[in-house]
Amino acid sequence: MDVVSAIADLAPASIARSPGSAEPEAARARPARRAPETLHPALWLGHQMGRGVDQAVPSGFAALDAELPGGGWPRRALTELLLAHPGVGEIRLLSSCLAAVQRTGRLVMLFDPPAALSAWALADLGFDVEQLLVISTRARVVPGSDSLWALEQALKSGQVGAVLAWLAPRLRAERLRRLQLAAHAHDGPAFVLRELAAAERPTASPLRLALRPRGADVIEARILKRRGPPLAAGLKLALPPVLSGAARQRAHDLASPKPADLHPATFVDLAADAVA
Repeated sequence: MDVVSAIADLAPASIARSPGSAEPEAARARPARRAPETLHPALWLGHQMGRGVDQAVPSGFAALDAELPGGGWPRRALTELLLAHPGVGEIRLLSSCLAAVQRTGRLVMLFDPPAALSAWALADLGFDVEQLLVISTRARVVPGSDSLWALEQALKSGQVGAVLAWLAPRLRAERLRRLQLAAHAHDGPAFVLRELAAAERPTASPLRLALRPRGADVIEARILKRRGPPLAAGLKLALPPVLSGAARQRAHDLASPKPADLHPATFVDLAADAVA
């Protein structure tokens, strides 16, 4: 009888009892089943957007926040950004979030940036460059090993406001899983940047986006994985400009298709040729 009662609880009312039968007194007294999202913040139905247990950090882009669970970049979890190549605009995409973390007095750490960073460009994006901590481990004998260890310790410490790390290619799944577990102790956003080919492999990160440039100051963000239903189309986001007007025009001219060159027509006097 206990098994039958349990099945009846899960089944719709039209299936649990035959038409015309009286509803038992115990069933009428039973409280209505609560929706999963009301039981715990980490629960949601498949067609719903997941909600973060901790308050998310706004990205600075309203269209992106509307598609991120919790309305922004998550805390206590890894956010994985896949790039066709470094420098597609990833720092400008994250600048609003990272600068906001700095304004709260918390430290922002950058691990193994692929190129030298421009202090004036970062300051123009709102960063306090004197309060940025840059960790470089590329010159080590075993590339990437010290970087992962340092990144894991920073996440576990609970003393860092935000981290941004460019990871070595072809990272093993268990190493990323260790970073995700360490991120549970990190009360802030944590971003790891990887190659675009990693999209073909599963990830322990609850949030994964692919980033592609779509012009000098435009980036397309495609959400590949999130706590919620899939998003079919990518989002085109206008980035803060860092180029001069002339440089932006040159970039626009290079990206715009050019019409084929028109050659002047040659007139041939057939009548004159016939007389001759």
